Amino acid sequence: MKKLILATMVVAFVASCGGKSRAPRNLDNACSIVRQQPKMLRAMKKAERKWNVPVHVQMAIIHQESKFVRDARTPMKYVLGVLPMGRQSSAYGYAQALDGTWKEYQKAEGGRSARRTNIRDATDFMGWYMNKTRDVTGVPLSDARNQYLAYHEGRTGYLRGSYNSKSWLVRVADEVGSRSAMYQRQLASCR
Repeated sequence: MKKLILATMVVAFVASCGGKSRAPRNLDNACSIVRQQPKMLRAMKKAERKWNVPVHVQMAIIHQESKFVRDARTPMKYVLGVLPMGRQSSAYGYAQALDGTWKEYQKAEGGRSARRTNIRDATDFMGWYMNKTRDVTGVPLSDARNQYLAYHEGRTGYLRGSYNSKSWLVRVADEVGSRSAMYQRQLASCR
């Protein structure tokens, strides 16, 4: 009986250690976010230096994709409302990078050790991806709205205008653009 109780306690302890990460408080305040998570700001500034993607653009897209939760995943799909059938997509981590796109990044830039749950790797991925988007589509790195549309739809989908038939996505992209501008103003006044 003692062994069973001990085993149960060990399992409960291990299960409690692997919980979902939490978002910073007050996601509408860039200064609050970077005060709570200084590693995030350092990672974004490093990506900005390397890839020329402004910090506020990175922040707005990360906010939309994962709300700054390192191990964010897409929701589960259910059959008949109760039987789990897997995730809506393979998107994972801060940047919600898909498996195939992440592997492409690892091969081209990040190396095999790059992790989607590591903010430095996630921001480097975003810089790499957005630069390719600029090269293919002409969307400036400072244009959070259109970079987000191309990020969500893929470059080919963006060039085809697939987002035009998705009013909800256009609305979300407008929100990303507005949030980017808000974060830019806020970051300029952080102490």
